[in-house]
Amino acid sequence: MSYLAAVEGLFARGHELSAKPGDAGAVRRKFDLAHIRTLAGALGNPQMQFPSVLIAGTNGKGSTSATLASILHAAGHRTGLYTSPHLIRVNERIQWSQHGLLTPIADADFARLYFHVDDVAQTLVQQGKLPHAPSFFEMMTAIAFCSFAEQQVEIAVLEVGMGGRLDATNIVEPLLSIITDISLDHTEWLGDTIAAITREKAGILRQNGTLITLPQHQEANSTLGEVAMPLNLKGVNAADYIPAWDSVQRSADFRNRYPLKLQGEQVQMDSPLAGQHQQRNIALAIAAAVELSNSKDYKITNTAILQGVRDTQWPGRLERVTTAPVPVLLDVAHNPAGAWALRSALSGLPEDQPRTLLFGCLRDKPVTTMAQILFPLFDPEGDRAADRIVLAQIDNPRAATLEEMQAAAESMGIAVETAADLPAGLRRALQLTPANGLVVGTGSIYLVGKIRELLLAGSPEAR
Repeated sequence: MSYLAAVEGLFARGHELSAKPGDAGAVRRKFDLAHIRTLAGALGNPQMQFPSVLIAGTNGKGSTSATLASILHAAGHRTGLYTSPHLIRVNERIQWSQHGLLTPIADADFARLYFHVDDVAQTLVQQGKLPHAPSFFEMMTAIAFCSFAEQQVEIAVLEVGMGGRLDATNIVEPLLSIITDISLDHTEWLGDTIAAITREKAGILRQNGTLITLPQHQEANSTLGEVAMPLNLKGVNAADYIPAWDSVQRSADFRNRYPLKLQGEQVQMDSPLAGQHQQRNIALAIAAAVELSNSKDYKITNTAILQGVRDTQWPGRLERVTTAPVPVLLDVAHNPAGAWALRSALSGLPEDQPRTLLFGCLRDKPVTTMAQILFPLFDPEGDRAADRIVLAQIDNPRAATLEEMQAAAESMGIAVETAADLPAGLRRALQLTPANGLVVGTGSIYLVGKIRELLLAGSPEAR
């Protein structure tokens, strides 16, 4: 019953999205709440033993979750945080307030809970109450629920894995539902229009509940309105917490700093989450904190909000790592909306700074579209003669091949280099980039996690 055995058992279940609908053997297990409800019931319904906030969306839901959890923790509330996916270790997905910090679940606790949930699940399968063993995400969600109940958290912030309506997290009864920006992603599972995807995300809304969101794509706004109307929702618009565009301080460390009026007080926001797009996610987290304070009996002062925003830990989002000879900027942009946000942030870099793009993505993402957004910014045959692009295939069954990524570059006439794997890609990117330059690693959460691990471990590839 070791931690390594637990992790091996978890990953042996395979990823829910390793096969697309229509593929031979594809099983859409993740999208049936009856299974997770049966499992949770056998576990004593741990998800009903703590209050929660549920957060869905295409982009920004992880940043919003991390910021809100940090605010609640700073306010002195014993807080749980469940996010996905992880960058390096699976424990990152489950955190709670301990030792004065939001800290990932310990290896021993993870192993103990994994085998407990697994034993219960196997019994349910043997009894015919479950048709098959729980999926990876169902197991992780059940472990998170059990850990939060065991730790008696005062509130848990839960990030939806994908979609919302049929996501395993959606068996809770949330105090608040937050919907971040919606765009096209996972279209083969959620629908191929903004309206269809929005309806899936809106599945986290509850009758007489509270929705916190922001004005966004017109089709998303309209669909949210249609879904919300019969639910008698209380709607909270977080737009009041977005700064004026000309009030944001530009800084070399990429932090978001700006003045804001917060509950009648003029304050100075300071967030480590970089990029203009993060101002929307921070606003959603602040609006949720204010609503919890005003309507749900959670004591959250402006001081706690400021501290929570300032102390937010959410790596891999425009994160600058300086352990290598050349600084590396890591960003988990893994869909077109994320790529556009990264492109916007890169526009603020010095024009004369040489930079190298290290890129790899998954085959179920729009590879060509992401390439069209990012590759021209590093085109050595265009205005960026000192720049380079290195493509590396991710070690993941869903990875786009080098040939697929090369084809996208060739369609635009942009020269690229290829590397056999990510360690080799990092080594080559660092070799190509002068000391005054910058390596930008992006395209997938899996890519960023692996590069970050190599950089922080001081691996030979990062020297």
